[in-house]
Amino acid sequence: MIGLGTMMNVAGILAGGLGGMLFGKRMDKRFQDTLMSANAICVLFLGIAGCMEEMLKITEAGLTSSGTMMMIGSYAIGALLGEWINIDSHMEQFGEWLKQKTGSGEDARFVDGFVTASLTVCIGAMAVVGSIKDGIYGDYSVLAAKAVLDMIIILIMTASMGKGCIFSAIPVAAFQGIITLLARLIEPLMTEQALSNLSLTGSMLIFCVGVNLIWGKRIKVANLLPAIFVSVAWALLPW
Repeated sequence: MIGLGTMMNVAGILAGGLGGMLFGKRMDKRFQDTLMSANAICVLFLGIAGCMEEMLKITEAGLTSSGTMMMIGSYAIGALLGEWINIDSHMEQFGEWLKQKTGSGEDARFVDGFVTASLTVCIGAMAVVGSIKDGIYGDYSVLAAKAVLDMIIILIMTASMGKGCIFSAIPVAAFQGIITLLARLIEPLMTEQALSNLSLTGSMLIFCVGVNLIWGKRIKVANLLPAIFVSVAWALLPW
């Protein structure tokens, strides 16, 4: 069944969110703060690991790095595009709308939880590759694995940041659902180099999410999202 992978992913996020709410209610604030710090450190190192995996290669000459120009170019162009569209502001506005519609007006962390969790679980090669496989072959194995990972991530985030994190299921459903529907059109574009570029830029964004979790919102991560699409286009140019 095409689309089953995204449905499993959404279900995993909802399950993790509900578990996080039950778990979080039983914790004092100091435990929530410590859990938040632990979560932030994990997110940071997930981003670092993804970057190192794509940038560093072992050759006969030793350890070499690659992708520097692509990274700089993608983020320069992507940042300008994202700031022009002002994606960050639109995500926060949607978060505020959800906050009011769900009767969470007194939850000061709702919007931050929604935006942070959404960026964490939407970004990455697994979402794109898994959705393409699901859309063309009905193979939901990648998204099933992602569902388990996201369930754990959202459980921890919800316990420390509140129920806003649960609603990250909405952008995940929209993003992966669209890719699944357009899979046959997108597949030829996702070459090995394009996927590598996407993984590198996506991992950098996850690192930025971790930075914001530890030091407060210093980076408008959502406004950097176009860098992912620029990096894919970069791989298709005849250099």
